[in-house]
Amino acid sequence: MHCPFCQATDTRVIDSRLKGEGFSVRRRRECMECGARFNTFETPELKLPNVIKGDGSREAFDPDKLRAGMMRALQKRPVRTDEVEEAISRILRALRNLDADEVPTRAVGEHVMQELSQLDQVAFVRFASVYRRFQDVQAFREEIEKLERSAPGGLGARQLSLLGAGSSTQDDQESGREPARSGTRSAPQDETGTRDS
Repeated sequence: MHCPFCQATDTRVIDSRLKGEGFSVRRRRECMECGARFNTFETPELKLPNVIKGDGSREAFDPDKLRAGMMRALQKRPVRTDEVEEAISRILRALRNLDADEVPTRAVGEHVMQELSQLDQVAFVRFASVYRRFQDVQAFREEIEKLERSAPGGLGARQLSLLGAGSSTQDDQESGREPARSGTRSAPQDETGTRDS
C-alpha cells in the first residue's frame, strides 16, 4: 500500500488487531521512506440489500448514513466508539442474513432502535422520536414506559430515569421510604455511572 503522506510504495504492517467482533482487521502500517504511521481496515466485501425508501424509490445501502444517524442519536452520551461499531456490525450482519435483494427503511430502523435500546435509552428515545414520528405526548410516554419495562436493569447504573420524578412516589412506596414533603429541598444529583466516550 502506498504511503498517504509521501506516496512512497514501501510500507509495512507493524501491528494487526481484530475489530468489530472479529469481522474486521485494523492494521497499523509504517512508511519505510518517511517513517509516518497510519491505520488501515480490512473487512469482507459482502453485498448488502438495496433500501426501499418511504416514497417507493430504491437506493444502495450506505453504512456511512447508518453510522451518522446513530452517532447523532448518541451525541454527548456515555457510549464508547467501539460499542457503536460493534452495534453497527451486528446490524449489517442481520441485514445480510436476510438474504434479500431489497429491504424497507422501516426494517433498518427497527434494527437500529433495537441496538440503541441496549446501548443508551436516551439515544433510543432521540432516534425513535424522529423515526416513529409520535403524534402526541401520550404516544411518546408509552414508548418510554415500554422501554423502561423491557430494560433488564443493567443499564440503570449509567442512565437517568427517562420519566424523571414522576415515578418517584411509586418507588418510595415500594421501598418503604417516606416520600419527600412539600417545601423541602433535595440535594442536586448528578448522573451516575457515566463513563468517558
